[in-house]
Amino acid sequence: MAGGELSERKKRILKAIVDAQIEGGGPVGSKAILAAGGMNCSSATIRNEMAELEEMGYLEQPHASAGRVPSELGYRFYVDSLIEHYAMTTHEIAQINNLLRVKMGELDQILSAASHLASNLTNYTGIAIKPRAGSVSISKFEGIYLEPDHFILVAVASTGTVKSKHIRTERPISAETVTKLAEALNAMIAGLAAGQITLPIIMELETRMGAESGTVGTVIKVIYDLLNELDAGEMQVAGIDHLLQYPEYSDTAQFRELLGTLEKKDDILDLVSTTDGGEGDINVLIGSESRVKVMNNSALVFKPIVKDGKTLGAIGVLGPRRMDYAKVLATLEGLSGNIENLIQPNKQLHDGGTSDG
Repeated sequence: MAGGELSERKKRILKAIVDAQIEGGGPVGSKAILAAGGMNCSSATIRNEMAELEEMGYLEQPHASAGRVPSELGYRFYVDSLIEHYAMTTHEIAQINNLLRVKMGELDQILSAASHLASNLTNYTGIAIKPRAGSVSISKFEGIYLEPDHFILVAVASTGTVKSKHIRTERPISAETVTKLAEALNAMIAGLAAGQITLPIIMELETRMGAESGTVGTVIKVIYDLLNELDAGEMQVAGIDHLLQYPEYSDTAQFRELLGTLEKKDDILDLVSTTDGGEGDINVLIGSESRVKVMNNSALVFKPIVKDGKTLGAIGVLGPRRMDYAKVLATLEGLSGNIENLIQPNKQLHDGGTSDG
């Protein structure tokens, strides 16, 4: 049965194997662990412990004559229980703190800059995400009359985003009709998410518009499209070429499939938008934990950016399962702290991004 209580010696051996994997990437044998120091036992004892760790599901043996590599369970135990604090260098802290000196008003720009820096600092792929909210609504509608068959619908979203759509009508309408329509939308549609705009509401809206009810169907379709746009989420990727240096991505077909997933964005946006973590907690998804099959050989680590209890975005790192988790966690903590300083000016200055692990 997979899992089980580990003795202190088993923990030290598992940690040594994961550390060696992060550093070198190949299977690790008992002699390498003994040579690394810190083990007061024989090579034969280490081999026995490694065999037991394999039976428990924490290690895997790729080849009969080779050493072991950590399994997904082994990496999970390492991240949850064995990881050590990563002390960032003065240069790394300075690079992170430099984000505070960049005058960027838009969160998109801040997240993009942070993802590039995350990629450069960790040597993996950086990801900037504005997750799907799942409950976006329109707070206010305005109508701007242009011509008898043409007006502009302006929508202020619950997220603060303002969108406008040009609408052409099949029949001529007046400026008064456009005003009446905006008032009806504010009374009946404002504050509703897409799933809450039901047929009875649409029919009531048509009744309210009376002789001008013919415009309602066109406008409702535009509103659905607007809500889908507002809740689509966004994702930017930086430094994907870094992955090419890791043997895990040497299979051209698999790497092309991963590229397709990153370009399509939907799977990762869904993943980040629906992952249930504590407010503002770092999420570490290893292999199949991500539910995205093409990422079974990868790990995705991301940190939500939270303001006033609301998740505004996230920054993350994608790399092989054997990524340097301690450094990645410390980097994302440092970056997220400085991003929150940029969007919350009164918050105390972050100290440069260290992590407890």
